Amino acid sequence: MSIHPDFSDKSTLEKYSSAFSLSDMEIYVFPELLYPLVIANIMSPIIWRWRDDPWFKDISRKSFIYKINRIKQYIMEHYVFNLDLDTWGLTTKEKEISRFAGFIDMDLISQSNALFGYEGDKYYFDIDIRRHFGLDSYTGNVIPYWKTETVEAMSSFQFKESFMTGAGECVSLSALYAAALFIVGRIPLEHIFLIGTPLHSQNFVEVNEGVLTNNRRIVTKKMWFNGTSMSSRARRALENEKVSLVSHISGYIHQAFEKATIHSGSYQRFTERLKQFLTAPLTPEVFINFLRYNMSFKSCFQYKFMNHGHEHYVGLETIFTYEHSSRSSFTLATREALLNEIDDEEFSHTPLKNRILIQDVEKFLEENSQASIEEVSAKFLELTRASECNKEETVKVLFKELGEFLNVRPRLPDPKKQWVSTEILDLNSEMTRQDILDYISAKSNNNEVALLSLYAYRQMDKIDWKPFVITALQRNPVSLDGLKGKTAESTYHLLLGMPGDSIYDGQRLAQPDEVWNFGRGDGLEKAFVLANFLYNETTPQSMKLTVEQSDVILEVDAKGYRFVSEKGLTREVDLLSLISE
Repeated sequence: MSIHPDFSDKSTLEKYSSAFSLSDMEIYVFPELLYPLVIANIMSPIIWRWRDDPWFKDISRKSFIYKINRIKQYIMEHYVFNLDLDTWGLTTKEKEISRFAGFIDMDLISQSNALFGYEGDKYYFDIDIRRHFGLDSYTGNVIPYWKTETVEAMSSFQFKESFMTGAGECVSLSALYAAALFIVGRIPLEHIFLIGTPLHSQNFVEVNEGVLTNNRRIVTKKMWFNGTSMSSRARRALENEKVSLVSHISGYIHQAFEKATIHSGSYQRFTERLKQFLTAPLTPEVFINFLRYNMSFKSCFQYKFMNHGHEHYVGLETIFTYEHSSRSSFTLATREALLNEIDDEEFSHTPLKNRILIQDVEKFLEENSQASIEEVSAKFLELTRASECNKEETVKVLFKELGEFLNVRPRLPDPKKQWVSTEILDLNSEMTRQDILDYISAKSNNNEVALLSLYAYRQMDKIDWKPFVITALQRNPVSLDGLKGKTAESTYHLLLGMPGDSIYDGQRLAQPDEVWNFGRGDGLEKAFVLANFLYNETTPQSMKLTVEQSDVILEVDAKGYRFVSEKGLTREVDLLSLISE
């Protein structure tokens, strides 16, 4: 059955136009948009060129951990995390709610998206959420227009002032990682799950023990439990927030919606594997990691060691302080090296008062690896009788928080949904880029994920232009701010003076704010920047765009503005009629 989107339906038009702006709020309202962005990145030539980089030589023959570490390092060197308010501008809650109110329950959305009112759980209630986002200088209804960047936009930050490399926000980095793992790492898409919480986005790669991608970094299971500051940051979202959205090649599941399209077996497997990843047994090493992670209990412990035939004692908080500036840690493998770095005056020749010897704890855990939490707790009560942790309540708190450290329980979307069966796109790592382009193009006739992928990919010769035009003229505030106060003529000449290079190859088009942010664009893209300016700053009675191969004419109230395009497109568009239909 062929798909022909009905753009007279408001929700359909909003969804397809959102495939170009891809703001965080739009992806939460239309969760089916997230995977088309991944596929658009997979179709892009940019990541395919990574395969030819010497950095990835022979990567196909390497282990999974080697592959993902290599990809991680490449991403860290070529992209920075960016979440400023200037890149994509601001909007208001009222404006966005008016877009979606007719076909979605905004109360449900406010429970799963920070921009619509959600403030997280215990961690986020302890901070000023608007100050956290940098919005404290604006009125309460102002929210950022954070847009999830395509790999082209991410890579083009190198052209933006104050950036030396590419950049992107957390959802962009998740989509980039998923595409890179597939193209460069040849990891099947079946094993890659995108996880969205109200304030963050990351991926779970279900291979071996599993790996989380977290912004630019990766987190293995061992790293998840190592108690470092990086581990603490990585744990924050899954410890404190509900998971709003899980997106996969087979579909999605969302907290707020009754319908789920993800394959039920894939979601069950994801749930089980993620919970295994977030759970660890209580071992001496993990206990030390917990004390490093939760510094509330460090003053209960001391370490004893022999030096030149004499006993020396040092508090655990001192040891952890020295870890910050050392390549060694208090783990057994590097413990001796770390202790050798501690200044002599930090040591005591007599036991520190009211402290537990950490060796006694380690020995007990080593010898009683099968002991229950109750048995371990009883032993601690015995050990703590002469320590600063000698209160039973302190031990109870310690073990409560230790239990939470060892077993993070992710609050995932309830599987009690209306499961809708959809065709799963058959993309595999043996396909070439051209194979994938041809396959998605052919499937777009009867598969909405494939069709939305062409929209996110900006394949203008194969899609309807109406959603692109609506996005270009209604959701590009940054170029408007940059051109504020200019005349039509000065704007036109400013655009003509910009480099004529498009950040998108072939017959694909940038949106006006992409042209403005990165200071370059094809003539047709520049015409849309001018159209956006004139539409929003004047009251034109007519706006017509004529594209005939290299000739582009934007005619506004009988005044013509000519540009030169290398996109090879042919189209005649009455912009005002199109946007008002």
